[in-house]
Amino acid sequence: MNYESFCGGIFETNCYLLQAPEGWILFDAPEGACEWVRSLEIDLKLLLLTHGHIDHVQDLARIKRQFGCPIGCHPLTAPMISDREFFRNFGFELEIETVVPDFLIEETFSRNFLGADFQVLEIPGHCPGSLCFFSRNDKLLIGGDVLFAGSIGRGDLPGGDIDLLITGIRKKLFPLGDDVTVLPGHGPPTKIGTERRTNPFLRGSGH
Repeated sequence: MNYESFCGGIFETNCYLLQAPEGWILFDAPEGACEWVRSLEIDLKLLLLTHGHIDHVQDLARIKRQFGCPIGCHPLTAPMISDREFFRNFGFELEIETVVPDFLIEETFSRNFLGADFQVLEIPGHCPGSLCFFSRNDKLLIGGDVLFAGSIGRGDLPGGDIDLLITGIRKKLFPLGDDVTVLPGHGPPTKIGTERRTNPFLRGSGH
């Protein structure tokens, strides 16, 4: 599967555009993503969210207006993008233009998105409802802010739990295979095997 990547906003957040058999899918919507997709002259058919943190959803409403594509996310992500007060209730002065998701996604071994088959893995700990999308055929994991090159997602944000995150990575991502490429929410792509062997947060028997 062909993919393109874009990094936008003050948190340098990655989003990924994948070409499925029936059209283009965008994973996450950081600031600038709408303009980027428009510049590629692509007719976007679907937007999937890995999680609801503000830096991943800033262009949601713009993309919805521009392309009219359905938006899918985890049930726990829905209030983060549809309730204007959600982050303010935690003391964050953050505003996004709210959007109601068109459909909800939960962990499942196989789900078809525009003719492409993905395993959907729920790995909380960085953010409740965090999803990773795994294309077995392509050995490609769109991982959100779960696993990074040399690091893992923060566990100190609302709803975060670093032990839960580490356990989830070990139990759910490691078994996918060392040769799987991870496309993370921040920083460069990496391989599961590289992180299993060298990531300082994941080495040792631990949990």
